Amino acid sequence: MAHGREREDTSVHPAGSPNLSVRWVQGFPKQHVNFVNDNTFCYPSGNYVIFIDIETKKKTVLQCINGIVGVVATNIPYEVVAFSDRKLRPLIHIYNFPALTRRTKLKGNVLLDYTLLTFSYCGTYLASYSSLPEFELTLWNWESNVILCKKSQPGVDVSQMSFNPMNWRQLCLSSSSTVTVWTIERCNQEHYFKPKTVKLPLEDGSFLDETDVVFPQSLSKDPIYGPVMPLSAIAGLVTEEAETFRPKDDVYPLLHPTVHCWTPTSDLYVGCEEGHLLMINGDTLKTTMLNKIEEESQLERRNLISPITLAYQKEGVFASGIDGFVYSFIIKDLSYKIEDFLEIERPVEHLMFSPNYRMLLIQTDKGSVYIYTFGEETALQKVLDACDGKFLAIDFVSPGTQHFMTLTHSGEVCLWWIEDCTFVNKIYLNTPATVLACCPSSLCAAVGTVGGSVQYINVQDPESLHVLHKAFLSESPVQHLVYDQRGIFLLVVTSEGKVFIINANPSSSFEIIGFTEVGKEILQISTVSLLESDVVEVLVLSPLPETGRSRLEMFTLPIILPQDPMVSETFTDERGRLRDELIHKYLYEVEHTLSSAVLDFQSHRICGFCNHVPYICSYPIPREEHTGVVILKPHQKVQSRQYGSGMLYLSSHGLWLATIAKCGILCIRDIYTLETFARCRSHSHQGRGIQSIRISANGESILVNGRDDGTLIYLKWRRFGGNLAAEIFDYSQRLLSSMIRTMNEENDYLSTASEGPLDLGLEPEPEHTVHQRMRSSSIDSSQEELVSTDVAKEIPWIQQKSQEAIRKEVYRFSRKRKEIKRGIRALAKTVMKMMEENETVDNIAKLDQREFGLDLEELERLNDESEEEVAKLRRDAEMHNLAKSYLTELIKNECWDSMVVKGRALKCFHIPYVVENFPMKERTVEEQKELERILEQKRIEAECLKLRKEIVEVHSAINLVKNHAEEEDEEEDDEDKRAKNANLPNYLLGSLSTDFGVDTSLLTSQLELHSKEEKINQIILLKDMIYKVKTAFNSEFDAAYKHKVFEIARVKERNVRIQEIILDLELEEKVWRPEFEDCEVPERTLVVENEEITVRKHVNPWQKAKAELITAREMQRRLQSQSMDTRHRALNDMMGGVLEMKKEDILRMVIPQPPFMAKPDAMWTEEERKQFKEYEKKVKELNEERDKYRKSLEAELKKLQNSIQETTQNFDDNLKKLFERRVKAEMVVNQEELKINNLVFSLLLDEELSSRELFLNNYLAKQHHEKNNSSEAIRKSREDLDVYKEQYDNLLAEDKVLDRSFKKEFSEIPSHQVEILYKLFKRRPRIHKLKAHTETTSIVPFGERPGSAKLNKDNFAQLMKAMDELDNINNMPEGLDPLVWEHFCTTRRIKVENEQKVKQKAAGLVEMVAFLRKRVEEDEKVQQEIEKVFHELILLQEDKVKFQLNLTIQLLLKQGQIELENFQLTLDYPDAILINKNIIEDLNSVIRTQGQKKVASMMETKDVHKGIFQIEWEHKKMEMEMEDLNQKAWDIQMLFFSRDRQKVSSPCPFNIVFILFMNVFIHLTSM
Repeated sequence: MAHGREREDTSVHPAGSPNLSVRWVQGFPKQHVNFVNDNTFCYPSGNYVIFIDIETKKKTVLQCINGIVGVVATNIPYEVVAFSDRKLRPLIHIYNFPALTRRTKLKGNVLLDYTLLTFSYCGTYLASYSSLPEFELTLWNWESNVILCKKSQPGVDVSQMSFNPMNWRQLCLSSSSTVTVWTIERCNQEHYFKPKTVKLPLEDGSFLDETDVVFPQSLSKDPIYGPVMPLSAIAGLVTEEAETFRPKDDVYPLLHPTVHCWTPTSDLYVGCEEGHLLMINGDTLKTTMLNKIEEESQLERRNLISPITLAYQKEGVFASGIDGFVYSFIIKDLSYKIEDFLEIERPVEHLMFSPNYRMLLIQTDKGSVYIYTFGEETALQKVLDACDGKFLAIDFVSPGTQHFMTLTHSGEVCLWWIEDCTFVNKIYLNTPATVLACCPSSLCAAVGTVGGSVQYINVQDPESLHVLHKAFLSESPVQHLVYDQRGIFLLVVTSEGKVFIINANPSSSFEIIGFTEVGKEILQISTVSLLESDVVEVLVLSPLPETGRSRLEMFTLPIILPQDPMVSETFTDERGRLRDELIHKYLYEVEHTLSSAVLDFQSHRICGFCNHVPYICSYPIPREEHTGVVILKPHQKVQSRQYGSGMLYLSSHGLWLATIAKCGILCIRDIYTLETFARCRSHSHQGRGIQSIRISANGESILVNGRDDGTLIYLKWRRFGGNLAAEIFDYSQRLLSSMIRTMNEENDYLSTASEGPLDLGLEPEPEHTVHQRMRSSSIDSSQEELVSTDVAKEIPWIQQKSQEAIRKEVYRFSRKRKEIKRGIRALAKTVMKMMEENETVDNIAKLDQREFGLDLEELERLNDESEEEVAKLRRDAEMHNLAKSYLTELIKNECWDSMVVKGRALKCFHIPYVVENFPMKERTVEEQKELERILEQKRIEAECLKLRKEIVEVHSAINLVKNHAEEEDEEEDDEDKRAKNANLPNYLLGSLSTDFGVDTSLLTSQLELHSKEEKINQIILLKDMIYKVKTAFNSEFDAAYKHKVFEIARVKERNVRIQEIILDLELEEKVWRPEFEDCEVPERTLVVENEEITVRKHVNPWQKAKAELITAREMQRRLQSQSMDTRHRALNDMMGGVLEMKKEDILRMVIPQPPFMAKPDAMWTEEERKQFKEYEKKVKELNEERDKYRKSLEAELKKLQNSIQETTQNFDDNLKKLFERRVKAEMVVNQEELKINNLVFSLLLDEELSSRELFLNNYLAKQHHEKNNSSEAIRKSREDLDVYKEQYDNLLAEDKVLDRSFKKEFSEIPSHQVEILYKLFKRRPRIHKLKAHTETTSIVPFGERPGSAKLNKDNFAQLMKAMDELDNINNMPEGLDPLVWEHFCTTRRIKVENEQKVKQKAAGLVEMVAFLRKRVEEDEKVQQEIEKVFHELILLQEDKVKFQLNLTIQLLLKQGQIELENFQLTLDYPDAILINKNIIEDLNSVIRTQGQKKVASMMETKDVHKGIFQIEWEHKKMEMEMEDLNQKAWDIQMLFFSRDRQKVSSPCPFNIVFILFMNVFIHLTSM
């Protein structure tokens, strides 16, 4: 197997010294495998990357010297492989394939580990994703070892990452909750990440119409309770959390992506855990759910819950689930149907096409790899058959030159070739296994299981492995299996600390010789079996955690033990335990803990690997015999130079000491000096180092098995020779020669045993026959109970030996047992008779039934159990009572003790009225201090306001002395206003608290509560008012309570007399006795009276005796006192116990009849008749006195009853008034609490407004920062674009200069040749593109990947190659000088190269222009967002101002004062305001004044208008007169006046008359 290794290997060996090298590595993929080329795939395993050629099955290994390999990625066009290590600050290594030479090494800023690596399909780009703490996505140019860009997204785990095969600028990252498409933007040499998250549908497939969380548009406007804020403001979030905050009720579960793949159209197919298939547009990221076409087929019997992996094909995708099937999803438009494609034996974990799409790689969850080749008959082949789990144990098959075996936990045993690790055969044991060991003396192997059995496997025929024998030793798991060096004994160690010694020869049916007990949790067991020795020495290491030491137990086994049955029976007892004195067991202890210990071959010392310190120590063994425990002291101590707990192993000749540790380094040491002469780092500490090693008998081969990385490594020696090789080779030959006879015999037996039936019994047949015979010959029923077993259940060997010993003991003492049993039967009959007699005696003499028990120990045990049960019940009852008492005390402290005023009620005497007081707690010190501070602040504010008013009044009086009369009126108005303000009505206060005498002068008016501090102070003052109202009512309640106490006492006093009267009158009336009920005296609830206890009290015997003694003494004392009181006895006998007759006794007075009244009337004498008349007179007088006294008593009774009725009725009336007072007090409390709630709500809303404003400011600052960044990016992009454009223009100008200067360059040659050369100068070769095979083109869905830098280089190289053909001398025109032709070819080549540069620059220029356009668009979006935030801030500030000005106040209205007919109350008054009545009155007075002024102004205006009308009328009159005069003048002018009349009428000349006339006309016109 080829092998590559990093150059940083620090293991340096002297020249010529032997060292170890890796020959091959066996491991199975735990990650996804990757194709390197069309025929090779690779995967990581431990410290190695394994490459497998599909055709030849040849393996190539690349070792990572820094430790375990992390993630692996391959680049097929460049044929490179990249992998990360897992050290602190890991590196990414990139190697060429198949040369396995390092191309480069990438070093980033990742602290712990890379989780994903992927190459782009085009170009030299590599994307990596790291785990915590960075969670960083990085884009590398791996060829130039440069980080192009990176971005961190804390807390986001990504499960899959892939480039778009058609566009390297798109990268998809998916996890179990999100799918994100990252766009890579480039501007010249700068690269940037731009992520966009795909909106996934809900679990049911529907899409959620998400609203804008930052600027919600659907919030309603509440006209009463103020603006409605977003949920983030209500939650008080002001940072970036507010941008994505959603309450629990608003969070809906989305689909959970599991896998994705790209399509040639740059779309994405996403498989979900819920079974849906999504298609995502690569440009718009719009998600579409594909519809599944249901067809009745066998698919209904299988549940493809979710695709684990997807692989794109031309007609759809290949998908796999957990059912072991590969499905073909045929996708057409927006629907797909599922068809069966392949059936695999295991769940498929990964699907991948080869680069030429001729093969489909299928990877199972176990790690097996299948290749499906399209178009072949045997399409499916298994390339890599993985074992079922990691290797638990390994061992060479004797003699260790051809095969070795491996074991997994599930019980899978595999056989492999040593040379190239080719799989030979396997066998499944179908039981969990723990350990494996191969026998040195025969071709068989032993496997220990969790169930405690050992199964022996015949490996003589590698092509036919089978179980040869099975031994069920114990029910404890097998921990260790060790053969001695000569293969005589097999030592089996179980977890319960038993070491079983078994004959290792198959011909003996693996006879179990016996067992010995050692310490539990055995760490290691080693043996020494030398050729010249007749014993096998065994060393067992176990820990002593309680003392911090290690115990070493050493014993010897003679080799004659398995050969002679008589000797084996002598060495063991009846139960199979080896006798310690015969096996010479010795105990040793080491004062520190060891993780491993071995015994050297001379048996003179023990080598140990220290557990907590990095040392290897040797301990000399005392030669003399001893008893007890001997403490061993270290004789030699050497630093191991290995960290972590380690293990020691000896070679077959005992001169090499192999040490392994958690660091993963293997060291081969000299047994005497403990110095290392060979060292190899095969594993790493990240995989918890090396689990075990095996060295072949000849020492040439070493197998090393990793603990957690699942990697098995085969090491070979380099420069192995000299004494080092000769010693072990000679010893192995001598050992093999000594065992050759035994090996041949045992192998012959194995060959015959493989032909016949397998012996899987636990013991040989004779023993079973004896067992059945002994069962049939059982003595009696008790024996049957002891020896009967369940035949169907398999019994361990150790239990069989124990039962056999019991059977022998039963048989030996059978007669004695019969006698004992007969005595027991007789005793049982006697006891039965005694019990029957006991039933017939009296109860006082009857014994308890359990007293007849003869088993005193059982009785004591039952008694103890009953006492324990009683004690447990008592403890449970005490704990239950304690819990109840604690809860009672908590409730009492909270609801009773903490109350200054206890809650109680008062009931009326005659009417069903109940009045309760207000329970009140005492105010805390903090509340008192806060209240005092606010009261002091209010007093100071009142004084300041008063002083300011006085100052203002003084200044106004000084300034307005001239208007004294008006000022007096204003002062009177101000005084009236102040008086009105001082006594605000209840409807403005919003409560009736003034009715309880509470001072409300310190309260701020509801119309002036604008600031937060004022509202908080108002709440505290309102709480104080509630406290005062409750206190005022409670004082009234206490007075009423005292009144009732007095009334009850007075009623009781009168009831005494009433009771006497009723007794005297011998009436049957009942006396009314009012009492307090429990609600009126709640203290009774806390006190338990004796009459309330219905359960009989438990009285101890001594308490009962004490009570009886006290009662007897009290009775004796009373009798003694009565016998001595003769005066009292005489008074009772003579005068009825009284010294004088009371008036009340008249009703009971009886006049005795004379004795003669017993005789008939006729026999009476005169004297007797007189006595009879006197008797009748006395009787009559007595009756009259009786009637008189009876009437007086009845009158007194009625008076007393009326008095009681009157007083209690008066109390009921007072209590009725108190009830109304209680209702009013509760009304006031509710009113004040309503005001408090409104204020608290306003404070909460104020907090929400502040939170919203702060969030918007933070968001605005963030947008400003983004705006600055975008502006800076635009500025930088424009600068880069200008520089790049200038370079492009220069190149273009150079190209034009080359074109224009061509003829000048060749001006010396003839013009016709210049024309020919110019045509050749313009001529370009045609590049024939290599057409891909039509078959490949039809298979590969992605075709050619454009945009590859490598493709551009190849095209340019092809162009230059074509130019070489044009530059051939054969293409030179005739008659041209060759020197000129060479110069022409050079010039043309320069022109072609320059044209290529211009093309590249033009492509880069287009890219930069597009980049600048995107930055400008982003800047515009940010500007729009800023404007939106500004607009939202303005609206928020308006709402805040409105909220602070539009206060919610509480008005108190009388019932029935305002009534609406239809009760259609409108709550929305957008144009209404609520102001104080004083303001209205002030405004009315101002309006009246202004109205009077307006009336006066209107009167003045009226007079002015009247004068104007009069002037206008006079003006019109004069105009009319003017018109008349003009008419007259005109008439005069036009009057015919003859010359004769002129002469007669006037002597004055005509001109003078005319002038006078004109003057008059002008004068009239001017008016």
